[in-house]
Amino acid sequence: MKTKGPKPVKPTLILLTALLLAPLAALHAAEPKPPNKPNVIVILSDDLGWADLGCYGSTFHESPNLDKLATQGMRFTQAYSSSPYCSPSRAATMTGRHPARLKITDYIPSNGKSGKFLPAEMRMELPLEETTIAEVLRHAGYATWHVGKWHLGDVGFYPQDQGFQVNIAGHACGLPPSYFWPYGNPNDEAVPQPKGKNYHSRGVPGVVTGGKEGEHLCDRLTSEAIKLIEQRKPEQPFFLYLPFYDVHTPIMAQPELIAKYRAKAAKLGLPAEKAVSTYEEGSIAHGTDRLRKLPELQANPTYAAMIETMDTNVGRLMAKLAELGIADKTLIIFTSDNGGHSVTSNRPLRGGKGWLYEGGVREPWIVKWPGVTKPGSTCDVPIINTDILPTVLEVAGLPQRPELHKEGVSFADLLKGETKPLHDALFWHFPHYGNHGSGPCSSVRVGDWKLIEWLEDDSAELFNLATDLPEKNDVAAQHPKIVQQLRERLHAWRKETGANMPRPKP
Repeated sequence: MKTKGPKPVKPTLILLTALLLAPLAALHAAEPKPPNKPNVIVILSDDLGWADLGCYGSTFHESPNLDKLATQGMRFTQAYSSSPYCSPSRAATMTGRHPARLKITDYIPSNGKSGKFLPAEMRMELPLEETTIAEVLRHAGYATWHVGKWHLGDVGFYPQDQGFQVNIAGHACGLPPSYFWPYGNPNDEAVPQPKGKNYHSRGVPGVVTGGKEGEHLCDRLTSEAIKLIEQRKPEQPFFLYLPFYDVHTPIMAQPELIAKYRAKAAKLGLPAEKAVSTYEEGSIAHGTDRLRKLPELQANPTYAAMIETMDTNVGRLMAKLAELGIADKTLIIFTSDNGGHSVTSNRPLRGGKGWLYEGGVREPWIVKWPGVTKPGSTCDVPIINTDILPTVLEVAGLPQRPELHKEGVSFADLLKGETKPLHDALFWHFPHYGNHGSGPCSSVRVGDWKLIEWLEDDSAELFNLATDLPEKNDVAAQHPKIVQQLRERLHAWRKETGANMPRPKP
């Protein structure tokens, strides 16, 4: 007995079905395919000052590759970090949330100094319950890579615990023991260490094997990043977070580059490594213990050599993108985590790292969005690093997540040429005694007005940045109503964010 099979389909029925489906197929073929998500690269320098690059006015430092990137994209003139220190700034970049909201308001671990008050209590790691830019992009199908400095917590709070599939060189430490191989590591690899106080005695993990004598850390990190790009899956977009350890202390560079800039300083008649200095002051009421000496001129050959090394490696990365044919498919954001260290001059800005004056929080900021951003353009609209996450989401075609990036606002429209302000106010909060001299303070900028409130004596300074960018003239006494309005706004913001405050001594 034969098994019954399916009934044969009549040829006329096949023809009729094909005729009916043909218009529908043609319709689908005519529909535009959804655009491929762009690759995203965020390059973060450490302690690079606003005036440290050629495209920002430096005549001593040389940065041809970053200057070239600025000619290919947009250079922001009023871009800010949300903190004058590294860990809070990095936490804000990762989450789009202000350091005051995260309770990470000093570098990790905070130095614990006290004065009239005890310093504010703070978290010593980025909590795992926070959603990072890496987690959002990984969920959207991106490969997520971290190469460089992390400084957002110890074991259990590393990049691989916060959404990054690859972590190279990121751990608890905020600076390398040495910029030259083996980077302070006693063995072939960094020795795993338990949680403890010796953050800054650890070597840099994951970059010892394969290294050689004379290898510079910035060169090695860039090589590792390039290797990841070369080995990527072509059909999968990637997010590369490349936070260089440069140009943080220890100030170290290749001898031949140091010699180059020492000769340049001599030719220009600059006092190399002993730049003419002046006293920078915080609130006078705080006494002379707050006064700090900062260079008036950029003339440090070793620091200049570090900037050139970093710039050269940005050039290497850009060249590799072009070689692989993906430069026009890659968004690049370059900035710094806080103001320039005391080894450089931030003039015309006042202050530097650790202070809420412009020199401590205003950053170099360059963005290249191929096919969208007008090459060589500049933007004067104030932005802040909490804006990075929502901007990346918009560029990637992903929905905004305002419940996550509380303080962040996408600046994608600015990259398209719009000039409408993003923020009606910008805020900063530093409730500690900093290792660069500053005391507990908060700050707010509304329009061109900027107020700094000093918490020790409840005093305030007021500056108009449009007419007084160097913040030389405190006009608080002349504008008491503006001071009152800005202080009320600042206090309301601190209350809304639950900002941690310095504590009275027993």
